[in-house]
Amino acid sequence: MGTGAVTRLDARIGELPEGSLRRKVLESARRFKASWVDLGRMLAQVRREGTWQEWGWSSFEEYCTKELFLRRATAEKLAMSYGFLERHEPELAKAKDLRSVPPFEVIEVLSRAEAAGRMDRSAWGEMRGEVLDGEAGKAEVSRKIAERFGPAPKPPQPAVEERLARIAGLSRRLAEACEEERDVPAALRRTARDLADALDRLAGE
Repeated sequence: MGTGAVTRLDARIGELPEGSLRRKVLESARRFKASWVDLGRMLAQVRREGTWQEWGWSSFEEYCTKELFLRRATAEKLAMSYGFLERHEPELAKAKDLRSVPPFEVIEVLSRAEAAGRMDRSAWGEMRGEVLDGEAGKAEVSRKIAERFGPAPKPPQPAVEERLARIAGLSRRLAEACEEERDVPAALRRTARDLADALDRLAGE
């Protein structure tokens, strides 16, 4: 989380009543690198109860990105990782002493493997001691899962429409950056603009 996001979080925290759930979630986002379980727990509550709607957001994802300055993927990983901990180690999920909780990166690997059907209770039982003792890091956990269940399947390639739209978006951002930079020759700015227009047309076909 960059310093700009931290500053904006601080400003929003100061505007909200002490003790309110909305302020507590923001405070957790502010310190989540040190206590990811706390934020994961609160995000799960906000999503489960739908309170993001009461706070004026159109979706849980919009709330996470625009109020907490968390990328959608990060918010999803936090929620999945907390869910894994809640299912397999409920006492840890409720722990007040967050120093005893394994690093987010390790639990995130386990939660992803579980979601993909590559982690079961038996496998968790074998790894549990090393993970909770802090002996097994992200690489070690990934290796053990691969040894037991085989390598992770490659993610499916996005549809051609999605790939073209992504390229067109990148080209459009490049063209806009060229327009803003006056040291880029006019002919080159025009080329970037024409390329972006052509890719937009291709993506829209």
